[in-house]
Formats: sequence, C-alpha cells, structure tokens
Amino acid sequence: MPSPFPGMDPYFESDLWTSFHTEFAVEIARVLSPSLAPRYAAVPQKRYVVDYADEAEVAIESLYPDVGISDTGQKGAPAASTALAPAPLEIASVMPEPVPHTWLEIRDVENRTLVTTIEFLSPTNKKGDGRQEYLRKRNTIMRSSVHLMEIDFVREGKRIPLKKALPDAPYFVFLSRSDRRPMTQIYPVKFEEPLPEVPVPLLPGDADLPLDLQQVLNAVYDAFNYRLLIDYQVDPPNPLPPTAAKWADDLLRTAKRRK
Repeated sequence: MPSPFPGMDPYFESDLWTSFHTEFAVEIARVLSPSLAPRYAAVPQKRYVVDYADEAEVAIESLYPDVGISDTGQKGAPAASTALAPAPLEIASVMPEPVPHTWLEIRDVENRTLVTTIEFLSPTNKKGDGRQEYLRKRNTIMRSSVHLMEIDFVREGKRIPLKKALPDAPYFVFLSRSDRRPMTQIYPVKFEEPLPEVPVPLLPGDADLPLDLQQVLNAVYDAFNYRLLIDYQVDPPNPLPPTAAKWADDLLRTAKRRK
C-alpha cells in the first residue's frame, strides 16, 4: 500500500527521518546503477553529525562561581563532616548525539573520479554547527568540477544560500551543474504535487540520467512497511500550515487512513 500523499509524505519529518533518508539514498543508487554501468558507479556514503536532541533553553545568571575549591598543598585526611542533604533537584543534561547522514556519490569507474554528488538535506545540516559543517563541504564542491544535487524534503531549518528568494513551497530539489555555476536549477515541490523527475548530470558527452523521485519514495515506503510505522490518526510532528493541514485531513479521511 503506497503513501496516501501524492508526493512527499510530511510524516517522514519526524523521528523516522534518519532511517528514511538513508533508505532513500540507497534506493536512488539501486535505481540508477543499471543505467550508470559500465562507465559509472553510484556509491552511498555516510558520516556522522553531532546534534543536540530535545535542547531546552536554560537561563544562567553568572558564568563565574561564587565559591571555588582549591588545593592548599597540605597533606592529611579531610576533617570529618556531618552527612549532607541530597540535591533538591536532578535533571538530565542535554547530551550530544551522533546522527548519521547519508549521501550518494557517482564516480567514474576507470579513474574513480567524483562526477556527481547527491546530498539529502536533514535537520542536522540545516541549523547550528551541522549547517556550518555542511556549508564548508558544499563550498568545496561548488569550487570544483563536480555536479551537486541537493534534495531538501525538510521544512525546518535554513535553505541553501541563494541570491534571490525562493518561491513559496515546502520542498525543493536544487541542481548545480558544474558548467553552469553560479546558476542553480530549482524544482519546487508543493504538498499536493508528486515528486519531480530530475536529471542527473554526468561527464561531458554523456546524457543526463532521468531520476523519478516519486518512484523512489514509493519503493522505500512499500519496502520498509512505513504504512505500519506511521500513525495517520494524529497530526505530523512538524505541523502543517492551516490550509495544508485541512487538505491533508481530507486526504487521509478519503484514503481511509484517518477516522
């Protein structure tokens, strides 16, 4: 059973994102590989980005302690003391978590040359330190002869840096061809639209390969049984705008995924 949404399923913008975007990258590699051979190979890659999950704001009145403990240099056992009362409050600290991030490299088989990179933008590389790390990597690619496709199916965080404002759309695919920089080809995707078929550029003299992103999403949704993992009775964790929320509610009820 496919996703009830005609295009991107907004319920993937949740704790399912990490597994979904990894499976999406691998499925793209599987779909492209027959057409890439024998000259090219699609190779999924993975790195880890440190993220702070469930971070809360904490007010700190002073950065300097009123009382310090120092070593006097005197030897001997510490003086006996009375039992101390337990702390009145105990709260878990926000701990950094390594979040896997997967992307796809298309390489020339003969020389192992990197030809095209397909990146999947995630919450971790659209904000904070993760964004700065990603932008450094992106700038290196933009100064090279490597084509760059960026698939942005996440509404939160900042979009890639562009000189003009983007149209109003929740999702985008960006394609920066090495021979057309600084111009970027942009594919806006609305909630009610299927994901686009986009061209994957290769080396000069070789034609672009078509990549049907909706076909990829459908395959991932079915292969990994997301119909069993997503609860359509509740709203998406990342709330939809009011008009889109009404459209999604009608859609889910018509598809009998919501009572």
